[in-house]
Amino acid sequence: MTATLDAGIATPAPARVHARLVTPNADYDAFIRHIYDQYGLLLLRYATRLLDGDWHKAEDVLQEAVARAWKHAQFLGTRSEHVRPWLFTVVKNIVIDHHRARQIRPMELMPTEELDAVWDGTESTLTSHVVLEALRELNEQQRTVIQLMYYLECSVAQAAEHLGIPPGTVKSRAFYAMRALRKALEERGILRAA
Repeated sequence: MTATLDAGIATPAPARVHARLVTPNADYDAFIRHIYDQYGLLLLRYATRLLDGDWHKAEDVLQEAVARAWKHAQFLGTRSEHVRPWLFTVVKNIVIDHHRARQIRPMELMPTEELDAVWDGTESTLTSHVVLEALRELNEQQRTVIQLMYYLECSVAQAAEHLGIPPGTVKSRAFYAMRALRKALEERGILRAA
């Protein structure tokens, strides 16, 4: 993982990235095994509670959380004071996303014609380009907090530790950064004005 987004937004790399204990490919199995051994059952029970007892969906959530952990292994390292809260936050966010998706359009009601539809990525690609362009207009502090909290999925405490600022300042910067990004996207016609 690099310390920049594709848009060229530079941020300083956290110190623990340099002392990384997980190397690409070589320690993949060990890292995954460590996550499952240390947190697997706890995360599975937590996800099951959040999903009203749906053990099978909880297993899917756990797999997604572990995949995200591997994606961010360089940032997390193997210190449990960073990994455990991050994993629980990720599981909670995945479950929330699941609930929101079900509220918007329950799977049972989806017509079969839509299941066979071919996804056209052109609009998505154009939207991504416009979002990256809008991100470039933000100041460095705003871009950094958006990268940490939304791209790297850091908690407020983790972002505060990385930036060396109080958690309240992180929340404030995130609020103003998202407001500035929303305004930039409204100007480009991606979002409607609220």
